[in-house]
Amino acid sequence: MTHKIILDTDPGIDDAMAIFFAFQAKEIDVLGLTTVYGNVPVEMAAQNALSLVELAGLDIPVCKGVGRPWVGPESTYAHFVHGDDGFGNIDHPPSSRTLDPRSSAQFIIDKAREFPGEITIVAVGPLGNLALALRLEPELPKLIKAVNIMGGAAFVPGNVTPVAEANIWNDAHAADIVFSADWTINMFGLDVTYDVPFAPQFIDTLAEVNPILGGFVAKASQFYMEFYSQGKDEQVCFFHDAYPIAHLMHPELFEMTNGNMRIGTGELDKGQTMFAPANTTMSPLWLESQKSNVATQVDHEALTELFVSTYAL
Repeated sequence: MTHKIILDTDPGIDDAMAIFFAFQAKEIDVLGLTTVYGNVPVEMAAQNALSLVELAGLDIPVCKGVGRPWVGPESTYAHFVHGDDGFGNIDHPPSSRTLDPRSSAQFIIDKAREFPGEITIVAVGPLGNLALALRLEPELPKLIKAVNIMGGAAFVPGNVTPVAEANIWNDAHAADIVFSADWTINMFGLDVTYDVPFAPQFIDTLAEVNPILGGFVAKASQFYMEFYSQGKDEQVCFFHDAYPIAHLMHPELFEMTNGNMRIGTGELDKGQTMFAPANTTMSPLWLESQKSNVATQVDHEALTELFVSTYAL
C-alpha cells in the first residue's frame, strides 16, 4: 500500500534524514514539502528543503510557510543544534530550484481537496502551517486521512523546559489549534524518539548503503552528534523526525496509547502535551478535549533495520 503524504518540515538535520527516508521508501508518495520556521528561520528552511529535493534528484514541490509563532515574539531557532546553515555547517551549495508560489497552508488545502481522504500530513516541526490551514479551510479535517506529528512528551520530561518538547513549545497556540481539531492525530514524541539513541556506526552505515543521501546525512550529523553527545561517555544522536514516517510503513513496530490531549499555553506550561489515557479520568476538562494516539514504545532493533534497509533501496 502506498501512503500519500505532505511532509511539513523545518530542515534541520534530523529533518533531512527523515525526508530522505520518505523519498527512499517505496510505500511513501511525497506530494510536497511544506516548510515552517523552527530549527532555522523559514526562509532557510525553504531553501534547505529545495536543496534536499535537488540532491535526491526528484521533482517535488516545496512551499514556504509560517515564519513566526501564532502568539508571541519571533523564535530564537536551534542553530546550536543544527548549525548556522541548518545542515551542520557543511557549506552545502544552495539549490538553483524555485519555490512553489503557494503558501504551505494553501498547498495543504489544495492537495487535500485534490485527494480527499487520502493524505496523511506528517508534521515534524512547529504546527503553524497546519493551524493556518485549519483557519483557512475549517472543513480540512474531513479531507485529511490522518496527521502524524513528531513532537510532544507525554510521560517523559521535555527538552526545552521540564514539561515541553521543542516543536510544540515553539508554537504552543498553533499546537493547541491542531490538537483540538476533529481529525486523527498520531503523536510521536520524546517518549519514543529519545528511547533510541543512534551511535556513529549507524550514521556510517547509512553512508555505506547510500553514498549520496546517506553520505549527506553522515556529513551533516557530525555537528548534530556533538550537541547530543555533550556530557556523555560515547557519541550518540537522535533522528526524531523519521518516526511518524516509519509508523506509516510499519505500524506494528509501535505501541500506541489512545487518550485525551490538552496543550499548555501558559507561562509555565507552554507547549506541554498533557495526556490522559483512555479511562483514566472523569474530569470534563479532559473528556471534552479531542483524543490523540500517542506512541509509548517502539521496537528499537526493527526500527533501526527499517531505516538502513530503506536507505539501501
